[in-house]
Amino acid sequence: MRPHDPDRVAILQEFKEGELQLSRNAALLNQGAPSPHIYTVLDGVLLRQVKLEDGSRQIVNFMFPGDLVGLQAAIDQNMEHSVEALTDATLCVFQRDKFSDLIARQPHFAYDVIWLAAKEESALESHLVALGKRNAHERVAYLAVYLVQRGIQTGLAQDNGEARLSIPITQRQIADMLGLSLVHTNRTMQALRQSNLLHWDSDTIIIEDMDAACDYAKFDGLNGAPRPYL
Repeated sequence: MRPHDPDRVAILQEFKEGELQLSRNAALLNQGAPSPHIYTVLDGVLLRQVKLEDGSRQIVNFMFPGDLVGLQAAIDQNMEHSVEALTDATLCVFQRDKFSDLIARQPHFAYDVIWLAAKEESALESHLVALGKRNAHERVAYLAVYLVQRGIQTGLAQDNGEARLSIPITQRQIADMLGLSLVHTNRTMQALRQSNLLHWDSDTIIIEDMDAACDYAKFDGLNGAPRPYL
């Protein structure tokens, strides 16, 4: 995280309404409903998803510590997606109607919000390329690399010769992120395990050679620039 000086931290604390604890699978935002709050993730991982009329869903992205949650509703009024906790999570809560006052008082925070929004857009572009231009094996490898690198950036993953992220993602969630059937997802993950490129079970992703995994997934990896703190 990119640190703030004590005065800026004090201002954030003044506007902060409190902290919210979420247990795994708990809903934070509901598609089609307004939200009076904006959140930043302090700990844990959440997923953003769009539910379709036929009952299926498309997982759009995963949110890690430092990410801003709920900003879209500031423009759209009602949420066009839902957000739920993938793990136990802690979030910082800001009252939406006071957020503009925070920006007006400290305009540099506006740059931080734009920076975070740009990073979200970049992630969505990468996910779109994965869906449109990679085969099933490359998609799963890409998602594993993306999640582990985000975990490393935010202190949730270890990188001691091999990169390891403890995260409880089901094969159904992987399928809903990557546009694959559950059967195809299962077979693809088995093939990747047998190749020793990566090991992904129900609660852990292990990548022994990050460069090789990135090459296989046709993914350059994530920019390691420090993220702003809100």
